[in-house]
Amino acid sequence: MDYAQKIFSQIQTPNIFTWNTMIRGYAFSENPKPAIDLYTQMRAVHLVEPDTHTYPFLLKATSKLLDLKLGEKVHCVVIKTGFDSLVFVQNGLVHLYATCEYPDSAYKVFDKMPVRNLVTWNSVINGFALNGKPHEVLDFFRQMTLKGVEPDGFTMVSLLCACAELGALALGRRVHVYMCKVGLNENLHAVNALLDFYAKCGRIREAEMVFDQMRERSVVSWTSLIVGLAVNGFGSEAIRLFEEMEVQELAPTDITLVGVLYACSHCGMVDKGFDYFNQMKDKYGITPRIEHYGCMVDLLGRAGKVKEAYEFIKDMPMQPNAVIWRTLLGACSLHGHLALAQTARSKLLELDPKHCGDYVLLSNLYASEHRWTDVQQLRAKMVEEGVRKTPGFSLVELRNRVHEFVMGDRSHPQDKEIYAMLREITKVLRLEGYVPHTVNVLADIEEEEKETALTYHSEKIAIAFMLINTLPGTPITIIKNLRVCADCHLAIKLISKIFDREIVVRDRSRFHHFKHGSCSCRDYW
Repeated sequence: MDYAQKIFSQIQTPNIFTWNTMIRGYAFSENPKPAIDLYTQMRAVHLVEPDTHTYPFLLKATSKLLDLKLGEKVHCVVIKTGFDSLVFVQNGLVHLYATCEYPDSAYKVFDKMPVRNLVTWNSVINGFALNGKPHEVLDFFRQMTLKGVEPDGFTMVSLLCACAELGALALGRRVHVYMCKVGLNENLHAVNALLDFYAKCGRIREAEMVFDQMRERSVVSWTSLIVGLAVNGFGSEAIRLFEEMEVQELAPTDITLVGVLYACSHCGMVDKGFDYFNQMKDKYGITPRIEHYGCMVDLLGRAGKVKEAYEFIKDMPMQPNAVIWRTLLGACSLHGHLALAQTARSKLLELDPKHCGDYVLLSNLYASEHRWTDVQQLRAKMVEEGVRKTPGFSLVELRNRVHEFVMGDRSHPQDKEIYAMLREITKVLRLEGYVPHTVNVLADIEEEEKETALTYHSEKIAIAFMLINTLPGTPITIIKNLRVCADCHLAIKLISKIFDREIVVRDRSRFHHFKHGSCSCRDYW
């Protein structure tokens, strides 16, 4: 663009084609801001009127800048000038609102469009995928296919992202079959999304199979599998794959290194983690970002080195954010460091005072020490500040439908059968020597009441539902929005042994692969 700008500046009276060429060039460059300046100069100084090509390029630049206010101004202008009837401009507006995290506005533009092409459908589907609305993604994909629009690689990426978020393994596998039928299994972006989908559904061996079959691999392919192995608890394999990537002389990205450090953290490899962290700048040319420092705090915290984690935070070259302090608070809660927990909590009150998870972590710590007065005061503070605890839920997929359960859920049509199975599970668990882990039940109530409360956690209800609806030996996959509690972790290990099931639980922080009475996380959860 520097060369193009020099030639452009020598043209005395550039025509609209020349202006559009420059605006387009900047819109697709790493720095799209000059595209906006050129448009302003074209209209205000040179009095050149835009044409049908100008606004799609301008909207592209605005989307990359994530400037919603500017985008709304452009939207007003295209309405005034009559260009809003053009499908390319409408596609640009859908993409703009979707990228700026306004999927509902994107849908409003989409809904008014008399003519829609593949780009239109992809833009609105991608908008919902980017903004964490997987149900809408699936709904629009169904509408798109009913209209006879053939999906492409970009559609597959959005669809697989939605399947991964919902844990819709069967649907994702159908997408995989479709990709193979129409030749999209050669599309690098789509195959990378497929690899990521299997990893996020806990099917890491299928992810490896996709990786092994790829004719072409990008750094994204390697990074996706490294991160996938790490979060699924296969840290040593993640490190070996990274070493193989180095042999291939591929330069890792900062995200690759996050995956490597994550692998070390969740497998307790403290020294190995520090070796990679200390080599980042000199060996890989990557300056550690706050995400990498967060991994190191997590690494020390999980290993029980809570004081060292605090000292590490104090020595950071940048201001620690709420995530860093929350990681320390989690480590304090896990290892019983009350004084440091209160220090971390005081920092979080300054940075993110209304995050419900912080109250829960500190409550867990107080409850473990039977400080019920402090627990009640903390709860009263939550009410006073208007902080609400995020309700836990668990998702399971059965016969192409995703079923959602919450704690104590009695709304399902198979309610009676589910609770009969829960009673059977509780009975056989006790015969196996199971003792409920009641220490973190946040109430000063009788032990029997605590045990009853633990029985009806959403993941146990989901497991009971799957046990009565699937054949013996069928693997069970559960997607949970919160961290799995210590009692459920213990119970699911025993359930996997008693009922001879492989159970995969994806919680907020990692995967747990339960099989034959053990878990892949080796209790570093």
